[in-house]
Order: sequence, then C-alpha cells, then structure tokens
Amino acid sequence: MTVHRRMLAASAILLAAGPVLAQGTGEQAAVARAVDALNKAMVGRDKAQLEALSAPQLSYGHSAGRIENRQQFIDNLMTGPSQFRFINLSEQTVEVSGNEAIVRHLFVAETQNRDGQVTPVRIGVLQVWQKQGADWRLLARQAYRL
Repeated sequence: MTVHRRMLAASAILLAAGPVLAQGTGEQAAVARAVDALNKAMVGRDKAQLEALSAPQLSYGHSAGRIENRQQFIDNLMTGPSQFRFINLSEQTVEVSGNEAIVRHLFVAETQNRDGQVTPVRIGVLQVWQKQGADWRLLARQAYRL
C-alpha cells in the first residue's frame, strides 16, 4: 500500500511539473528552464534577464542570415523597430554534454512594429548553451527557414 501511494504522489508531481520535466531531469530540465526564461525576457524586453541568460561571447544568428553579438542582440530587442507579442516553442529537444547543451526547437511567434503591423514568425532554431558557474547561458543561436 505504501509503495502505491508513493507512486501516485510521484505521478502527481510529474504531471504538475509540466513540460520542463518532459525534457528530462537535472541539467536537461535546467537548460529547458533557461530557454523558457530567455523567451519570456525577449517578449518582456527584460534587459537584466537578457544579460543574465546570454554569454558575453554570444553569436546570435537570424534566419535571414544576420549575425549579432550579445550587445547587438540585446539592443535590437530593447530598441528595435518591432517587439515580440508572444513566443511559442514546440518539438524541443535538449542534449547535455558536460558544460554544453544543444537545444533544437520550432519557434513560432508574432512581432509587432511601431505602426502596429503584426508579422508571424515560424522558424527552426538551434541553440548552444554553456554552463558558466552555476548558470546556463546562451552561447550561440542559429535560426533557419523552414
């Protein structure tokens, strides 16, 4: 009877944890949380979070071929001509190897420019995260057209 209760309790915890635990446990889950936090910071234009989640050596590649460093990436999000309305990820995989992690996902979003024009975004993304100290930071990102 005790084993059955423990199994039920563990199942309830897993169900309540949602998609983060679907990525795995331990470091995989920590990377998935960092990806989620980055997307929230991008939508919310949270400069402090963007700085905390990105490595100083960041190489940020857009699907159109433009490459930005960390400062350009953050400046573009903070003052650029458009802003994310939302970001949704699907088909995400997280593979951890030592202090590096490779994340792949489908990135679906909407941006809105200063004139109110909404543009849908649907791209594939490859990210490389690196554990720096106790934190996972985005080291490289490359988007590609589907």
